[in-house]
Amino acid sequence: MNINTDQKKIDEVLSRGVEEVIERESLEKKLKSGKQLRIKLGIDPTSPHVHIGRSVPLFKLKDFQELGHKIVLIIGDFTGVIGDTSDKDSERPMLSENTVKENLKNYIEQVKKIIDIEKCEVHYNSKWLAKLDYHEIGRQADAFSLNEFISRENIKKRLDTGKRISLRELLYPLMQGYDSVAIRADVEIGGTDQRFNLLAGRELQRQYNQEPQDIITNPLIEGLDGRKMSSSWGNSINLFDSANEMFGKIMSLKDEFIIKYFILTTRVSMSDIEKYQKELSGGNNPKDYKMKLAFEMVRFYHSLDDAEKANEYFINTFSKKETPEVIPEIKPSNYDIITVMVESGFSPSKSEARRLIEHKGVKVNEVIIDDFKKVLKKDDIIQKGKRFFVKVI
Repeated sequence: MNINTDQKKIDEVLSRGVEEVIERESLEKKLKSGKQLRIKLGIDPTSPHVHIGRSVPLFKLKDFQELGHKIVLIIGDFTGVIGDTSDKDSERPMLSENTVKENLKNYIEQVKKIIDIEKCEVHYNSKWLAKLDYHEIGRQADAFSLNEFISRENIKKRLDTGKRISLRELLYPLMQGYDSVAIRADVEIGGTDQRFNLLAGRELQRQYNQEPQDIITNPLIEGLDGRKMSSSWGNSINLFDSANEMFGKIMSLKDEFIIKYFILTTRVSMSDIEKYQKELSGGNNPKDYKMKLAFEMVRFYHSLDDAEKANEYFINTFSKKETPEVIPEIKPSNYDIITVMVESGFSPSKSEARRLIEHKGVKVNEVIIDDFKKVLKKDDIIQKGKRFFVKVI
């Protein structure tokens, strides 16, 4: 495969959506050499949904793929059970193997919306992590001190407030680091919250006499409520959201995140984004740019036709305050309101569905409900917030 060594292209790959490059000089030299590099990204299936926050490193993988490099996707079927605590302010519980297996069902189908999966290496890290014995784990652990682990910001904060930290949490960086050894990564991509784990990969590669990987960290993006995007908080835009739901969610985004979303979650040209930024600073209506953003994202994840229909649906339903003529339908496994909320995608979990009802965010046939046990009948129309409708059949 031909490797693109164009300096302008390399500069954009190393700057757009990039917070930090560790050993930039080394990486730039490799990218100019014409050698095909192995670019690694690991994702733990802690939820069945891949959300837009995950698209940030996936787009960076795509950038490297378009330069001609070999991208390597690690699906953390083993690490997903153990649980990464990098971005958590309390202990992350272990998931069952069955939960992780269930979450994995549509993972590749979602990821392939961004990267060319046919040209990508895909590995499941249970293949090598499940085989390690205490002797090997001891060898890996010897590369790190306890002080290095507890000096991390979120861990130090938990220690200072007396929150429990399990020994299991100390092992996670070893596992992610060993993934880099197993696939001989030249570069690893990850969020800023992953910095310690990414550096662990460099240390372990040295332990195994490999050249240490270079690192690219990307910024994290905020969800619909302004907090970090997280499936567990129900503030995410998911790659498998329907066109209308995706469009509507983006339109509810806070104005201050419009440009950040354009840069990190699309591949609209930077010259166009700079133009939008200038126009917004000049006082133009942010809603117009959110419409552009929503249209672009629905076009990318669905189709141009879907984007045009979602745009029209939004204008008719919300700008003109009309009830939509076409409402998605669902035949649920049970007709209680909680099941319908979860199976329609209105809520990522039963507890989140209860919270929405409690906060008067759900209507049935235009009437706000507060009964968690309400049983629906055929042709009932459920509305979440102002934008989302579904009809029970």
